[in-house]
Amino acid sequence: MFKVIRRLRRKILAGMLSIAILAIAVAAAGYAWLRTSVPDLGGTERLARLSSIAEVVYDRNGVPHITAASPADAYRALGYVHARDRLFQMDFMRRLGAGRLSEVVGPQTVRIDRTMRILGLYRLAKGMFDRLPRETRDVLVAYAEGVNAWLDRSDAMALPPEFLLLGYRPYRWIPADSLVWGRLMALRLAGNWQTEALRAAFSSRLSPDQIADLWPRKDGGVPPTVPADADSAALPALFGRMLAQAPDEIARVSASNSWAVTGAGSATGRPVLANDPHLGFRAPVLWYLARMSAPGLDLTGATVPGVPFHILGHNGRVAWAFTTTESDTQDLFVERPVKDRENAYETPDGPSTFAQLNERIEVKGEAPVELVVRETRHGPVVSDLVGDLKGFAEPGDAIALAAMALAPDDETPNALVAMNRARDTRGFRDALRQFHAPQQNITYADVDGNIAFIAAGRIPIRKKGDGSVPVPGWSGEYDWSGFVPFAELPQVENPPSGRIVSANHRVTPPGYRWHLTHDWAAPYRAARIHAVLDALIPHDLDAAAALQTDVKSGAAVELLPVMLGLLDIGSANADAVEILLAWDGNMGRDRPAPLIFSAWLAAVNRGLYADELGEMFPRYFGPRAVAVHRMLTERRVWCDDVRTDRKEDCAAIVTSALARAMDSLTAQYGDRPAEWRWGTAHPASFRHPVLTHVPVVRRLADIDIESGGGAYTVNRAQYRPADREAPFASVHGPEFRAIYDLSDLSASRFAIATGQSGNPLSSRYSDRVRGWRDGRYLTIPQDRTAALDGALGVLKLVPIEE
Repeated sequence: MFKVIRRLRRKILAGMLSIAILAIAVAAAGYAWLRTSVPDLGGTERLARLSSIAEVVYDRNGVPHITAASPADAYRALGYVHARDRLFQMDFMRRLGAGRLSEVVGPQTVRIDRTMRILGLYRLAKGMFDRLPRETRDVLVAYAEGVNAWLDRSDAMALPPEFLLLGYRPYRWIPADSLVWGRLMALRLAGNWQTEALRAAFSSRLSPDQIADLWPRKDGGVPPTVPADADSAALPALFGRMLAQAPDEIARVSASNSWAVTGAGSATGRPVLANDPHLGFRAPVLWYLARMSAPGLDLTGATVPGVPFHILGHNGRVAWAFTTTESDTQDLFVERPVKDRENAYETPDGPSTFAQLNERIEVKGEAPVELVVRETRHGPVVSDLVGDLKGFAEPGDAIALAAMALAPDDETPNALVAMNRARDTRGFRDALRQFHAPQQNITYADVDGNIAFIAAGRIPIRKKGDGSVPVPGWSGEYDWSGFVPFAELPQVENPPSGRIVSANHRVTPPGYRWHLTHDWAAPYRAARIHAVLDALIPHDLDAAAALQTDVKSGAAVELLPVMLGLLDIGSANADAVEILLAWDGNMGRDRPAPLIFSAWLAAVNRGLYADELGEMFPRYFGPRAVAVHRMLTERRVWCDDVRTDRKEDCAAIVTSALARAMDSLTAQYGDRPAEWRWGTAHPASFRHPVLTHVPVVRRLADIDIESGGGAYTVNRAQYRPADREAPFASVHGPEFRAIYDLSDLSASRFAIATGQSGNPLSSRYSDRVRGWRDGRYLTIPQDRTAALDGALGVLKLVPIEE
């Protein structure tokens, strides 16, 4: 009997072992198949439509160096390389812009798709292509051919894991798929309509003075980018945020830095230009480094997968940098329906009919969503996206959005093509005449020693009003009458100071004729850049790198003494006070003071205006250092809690806020504040848009690394205190950094967060993040021999004979 049992046990164990081995074998085979989605960096591959052999050298840092016999072949190769490394990112981007996420994701993204269909970004992109000149269309077509060449080849291998998870294959690439990215960025970087609607929503419970307190103006003595003595009229010759109802993907959270110094102020004798544009963190990041060389084409710098142009970089003679101007290029118009007439609204010329379009959103696993999109003479009707605007709109009114991002005659792609090929200041400036949206502060430097600045883009001229709140659309008195003339945009060349600084602060000098915006960024970053440039003359590449990674907070230096001065020391946490008194405002990741200050500031924000804003508080809640400073110094009426009968003062607000902050921090990090670290609570957090929602897999796809900095440091690391799960995680900052040495462009330095590959199975997916965090840069060689030194692979692209 026992022998039978033992034999049975052995058979069972053997069977289980066989099953386990089979499962392991299947898993291993599956993983091996998935690994084929990571392409080799060398070898020979054949491309349709290629006219001659092209070469891609992946240098020691994995940056591709494309050499081709013609510009068209170079763009084909770039499309091919982009698709090899970032195919899912490209597909996600075009689906986002087209409102086609739900057909592969499911009902979770219907809200996003509805927004995109209402705004009509992809319809605009398709219409744009036919109006572009031949040269620009040729670039877009060649690039699409390269992408499709990779899609054809990918049939023989696994697609990146996101496609396997979602169960679909990408469709063919067309030029509109590239053009929609520009529309997305134009909308995202000029999102004044969200602020406009938020001001309108607040007006139902706040006075005009209170609303002004929430958006205070502050220049702080920092000089505007364009000095007061700049003569804009003479320059041509010289130059020679998102509402709760709308998706985060188009939320306005913009900030960036750039500065340039002339050869007189640099250690090289030629200009130094630095740039770090700031965007919301994602894995992978937006940017992809590449170099392209072909007859008449020599480009190095940051590209965007899905787009053929070098957005930021240099072309061997000129280098350029972007920051966002923050101009108001969007208005909300209240359209009044015509009584007793269906589908009509009032205009100055009498009733007009809403243009209507039926949209059908396919939803994976569910029935399609039918949507009627309406448009007026001002733009698409966005009533569903802005919510109730009491005091500005009556029930039944339609809210239309006028925005430069939605202009059908946008020519920005032409500008990018011309910028990429400009050889001098005159050519570069002429290229910018076609740069329409979004308006950007473009800083320029060249090998001839020139530096220059222009806030390029279309700025509406309003017949009446300043664009700060929704306005009547039926009368015509608030309509746009044209655009600020190109010659009168803020601009300067070779200023007497020998420097140009742009950090989203005011760019216009006193007395400037045209209204750009009320909402310039706080000048803390600009002030810090100026201060460091004053102290470090001459300026070299090492100094520029140190400044790009600088974490000294001017907001903390200004605000902390005010908060400490109001604090009831006897009732406060002594350890916290001691740490803060000794702090110099440096938000290093290894320090406790930045964590204590940030938690305290968040609690002070809540204590000052949560009572007035009520349920709308989360829509405004943030660090808000400028508003807090004003409320604690000039407008102390905010310190009274309107929900109580007694009169609270600012001392009570800051003291109770510190107590609440310390209780929360102690519960999370222990009772020894001196051992707390800012980096523990403040990791740079790069989330994959899809895989972050998949347990276990998210550990492979999401990237977190302890970081320093804060909302007001040059090395910007914006956090969201309203996020209950991770209120201090860094979610917005410089995904890309560049320092251009115009004396030797091969010495220029670059850094991107995460890595060149978008495939989580690739070793190049996250290999740049630690160097990015620690301020380490790479160089991109400017000749083939240097690129081959330590190269990771050489890919030969051969035409397919047709």
